[in-house]
Amino acid sequence: MRNALITKLFAAMLISSSLSGCGVLAVGGVVAGASVMADRRTPAVQAIDKGVELEVGNALAKRYGDDAHINVTSFNQKVLLTGEVKDADIKGQAGAYAKANKNVRSVFNELVVGPNSTYTARANDSYLESKIKTQMIFTDKLPSNSMAIVAEGSSVYLMGILTQNEAAIAKKVASNADGVKDVYAYFDIISEVEKTRLEKQGKADESQPNSIPKQ
Repeated sequence: MRNALITKLFAAMLISSSLSGCGVLAVGGVVAGASVMADRRTPAVQAIDKGVELEVGNALAKRYGDDAHINVTSFNQKVLLTGEVKDADIKGQAGAYAKANKNVRSVFNELVVGPNSTYTARANDSYLESKIKTQMIFTDKLPSNSMAIVAEGSSVYLMGILTQNEAAIAKKVASNADGVKDVYAYFDIISEVEKTRLEKQGKADESQPNSIPKQ
């Protein structure tokens, strides 16, 4: 119980520090190892997701420039596109580009046609995401490290690998956060049996030496 509380407090501190960018590099190796072990995705899938975010995000930014502000979030090889685009054609093209990536299973295109958001609006989104993540961390029976939380305006998008009960709890926590109007969930729902299997696998991984897999 004490170890679980310490882990939650440590995670909350990391989220807080990420807002200013301070303190993250000093514990980078520890964070990477903890993230791999706590996440219900395999280390290989986590690496694939990060690669998809970088590849698709950079390509879309280069292709559309100031005509779009597109955020790419990949979780378990499912991609969420959020942000703003100049017109419907760009929205469709961006979705098609992401879907064509060989490592992408599905795409949720939540891009809004309209002017790019302001830096103030994006800062508010980041704050809302961090606030919800912190609430998730301190919610019992919720694997917060196996979720992605994206805020755009008053809308919150949730991705992760959860049981039906965990999914219901996550949606309730997000819905109850101040400033949230709508919550959209794109979870991979697993059974209690699969949850137990993943937890056992996670404990087995913890017994192995910490190392970053070679690319």
